[in-house]
Amino acid sequence: MKRTMIAVIALTLGLLLAPALPATDAGAVTININIGSSISNGRGITCSQGERRLRNRGWRDVRRIDCRGSRFVYRGWRGGNRYEVVLRSRDGRVVSVRRIRR
Repeated sequence: MKRTMIAVIALTLGLLLAPALPATDAGAVTININIGSSISNGRGITCSQGERRLRNRGWRDVRRIDCRGSRFVYRGWRGGNRYEVVLRSRDGRVVSVRRIRR
């Protein structure tokens, strides 16, 4: 009984007197998509897959503009600006990212 009480007191004092670890800053996570980035690991994509993958990488209000041919064109918002993004359907690579007017 006496040993248990001493162990509890020692543990309590140890926890109270131990230095608290400083909290780490919660930084914002940014995911950049630049020309030449591949969003599908080199595999072909469909138009809807390209739209979904842009959304998963932080783009908002992504809309399909042109999904005919070898390049898919999307428009979406990122960081308060509107952009036009062109993806190559053959391998999902970003061909161009262009800021457009609202």
